Amino acid sequence: MTVGLETRLREVLGKKTAEALADGLGLDTAGDLLGHYPFRYAQRGDRTDLGSLAIGDDVTVAAQVRAAVKKTFTPRPGKGRGRGRGDLLEVIVADEGGKTLTLTFFNQGWRAKELVAGRWGLFAGKVAQFRGRLQLNSPQYQLLAEDASDPSGAIEEFAGTLIPVYPATAELPTWNVAKAVHTVLGLVPSPPDPLPAPLRERLGLLDYGTALHQIHRPESHEYLGAAKKRLKWQEALVMQTVLVRRKAESAGEAADPYPEGGAILDAFDARLPFALTRGQQEVGAEIAAELAREHPMHRLLQGDVGSGKTLVALRAMLQVVAHGGQAALLAPTEVLAAQHHRSIAEMLGDLANGGQLGAPTEATQVVLLTGSATAAQRRPVLDAVRTGAAGIVIGTHALLYDGVDFADLGLVVVDEQHRFGVEQRDALRAKAKKPPHTLVMTATPIPRTVAMTVYGDLETSRLTELPAGRSPIATHVVPYTDNRWMQRTWTRVREEVAAGRQAYVVCPRVGGDETDDAGASDKRPPLAVTDVVEELRANQLSGLRLGLLHGRLDPDEKDRVMRAYAAGEIDVLVATTVIEVGVNVPNATVMVVLDAERFGISQLHQLRGRVGRGTHPGLCLLVSEAFEGSPSRERLDAVASTTDGFALAELDLEQRREGDVLGAAQSGMKSHVKLLSLLKDADIIAASRTEATALVEADPELKAFPEFAALVDDLAQDRGEFLEKG
Repeated sequence: MTVGLETRLREVLGKKTAEALADGLGLDTAGDLLGHYPFRYAQRGDRTDLGSLAIGDDVTVAAQVRAAVKKTFTPRPGKGRGRGRGDLLEVIVADEGGKTLTLTFFNQGWRAKELVAGRWGLFAGKVAQFRGRLQLNSPQYQLLAEDASDPSGAIEEFAGTLIPVYPATAELPTWNVAKAVHTVLGLVPSPPDPLPAPLRERLGLLDYGTALHQIHRPESHEYLGAAKKRLKWQEALVMQTVLVRRKAESAGEAADPYPEGGAILDAFDARLPFALTRGQQEVGAEIAAELAREHPMHRLLQGDVGSGKTLVALRAMLQVVAHGGQAALLAPTEVLAAQHHRSIAEMLGDLANGGQLGAPTEATQVVLLTGSATAAQRRPVLDAVRTGAAGIVIGTHALLYDGVDFADLGLVVVDEQHRFGVEQRDALRAKAKKPPHTLVMTATPIPRTVAMTVYGDLETSRLTELPAGRSPIATHVVPYTDNRWMQRTWTRVREEVAAGRQAYVVCPRVGGDETDDAGASDKRPPLAVTDVVEELRANQLSGLRLGLLHGRLDPDEKDRVMRAYAAGEIDVLVATTVIEVGVNVPNATVMVVLDAERFGISQLHQLRGRVGRGTHPGLCLLVSEAFEGSPSRERLDAVASTTDGFALAELDLEQRREGDVLGAAQSGMKSHVKLLSLLKDADIIAASRTEATALVEADPELKAFPEFAALVDDLAQDRGEFLEKG
């Protein structure tokens, strides 16, 4: 039979195997299976390093049998193995370096006949520990052939070669996946090559069929490297072509131009009590020039914590307002939206009093719309938005609702872009008469390859220098189990409060009836704000004015607490990560992060950015149980060693899996990007960007390369939600 990449596996492998592949791994077609690449390769004599295995991990290891010993045991009462004595077979396997692993089989002594000393095999199971020794209990295994004519049922096609180890399941071990791949590879003729032939030949890349065979059945390390390079190039080029084509399409749309300057912007600039940083001036000039064009701006504004992004965004909004348009600022939480509303109104002063007696003629209204607003509160806001009296509209997802109608929406500013979905962004853009200009802001530093990949259809700007008046932040790791250090931690908080300043205490969860699966296997659950605030009130911080803030509070209560804290009526705010971004209280100088090892690098960097925002130095204390030398402690030490958010972002990328970087919401990306590493393959990503640009400029519809165009369309249309960045 003729088998193509689109052929269903049921037709090739039979119902039972096909259903196992579909249910366990989501593989339905021959193309799906051949795109299920091995995640590593084993080889007789390779250094698997059995000593590096972690207890609880599901592993597949290549090892050699050293000995098989039969023992008897008496089951303990209540263990369900019946009465009398049982048989135990212990098989010792070892890697090339001599490190051993014990395999245990209960009442299966017959396995000793095939698990004989000297045989190599693949052994799969969950790592456990018994009396100080690592072991696999009743593992699945597959012996490797001793030679090509070995009749023992071993995997003879692996004789003398690299052995692919696949992502697998307990019901579908790697060797069963390997056998299915072997069958399909033999039936699929050389598939059409989707990469444009001129590019492939110029770069010296393998053809598609050869690459598939060599990724699954590599003849050597050299062939394997060539196959990976070719398949990575395909992933990168498809992805970058989608981004380049989308960017080109956006550039062809018509938008309303808003000339540089304008009365309200000029009046605002004249009142600024400080000079803009050089970065703010340069980025502001880029944005101003783009707003003045007749095509929509699509720009990503990256700014490290405290770099002054909000001021840059406000000046862009005022440019639009000055020429009759409206600007909408979309924030992910009510706390952040309310913070933006307060800070922007304060910065504008009477320029935010549009329509009021005595206000400057160029003034506008700045309104806030959130989901918790009552009908009576919403009515005047909606009227101001509809008539255009409100030039700046700040809100949460409530801005997306039906009934929120803009007079002339010209600019959409999205804060903390990664927290919004495609439909939400498009719903706001759809409220404009023409495609609006879009400014995407993030305070999370983004490594260059991630920006090029995930935000590749946007122009990017970076703010790296801090405005004048920002104070340095010192960060230290505090061992939770050291009472002396902990006492000093709370003493420091008291000292800052006694000096007239304020503090934050951050916990990883809310508490109460909240469930927390992440802490289910730990010795104790993560600390919760509802518990910690009571403990601090009764003991360590008794006598101080403590406030409580978390995401499950009523919105009015959240706003009341934040206003009280900003007004200095609360000494210490005990909170979850709801304060992670945007919260600006210059008088707050110290932050204590409890269970700090439960937060990521970027999140910790964002959190500590809430202190040191005024004239006094900031102090961030990372309280942790992580022991010296552990990965968690190394992560905390890295955060303590630098305040350079972009350097930390690169480190964060090194320590995380690619899927974590791409994010759960970007499943389309992950389904197309299987080999390409945003960390290790920056050269391929950058080069593919150049090639994609040339391809799209020469042939926007990619008519000359239909197979490649089909891959691009599949990613863009079916699974490209992650690309919709505004």
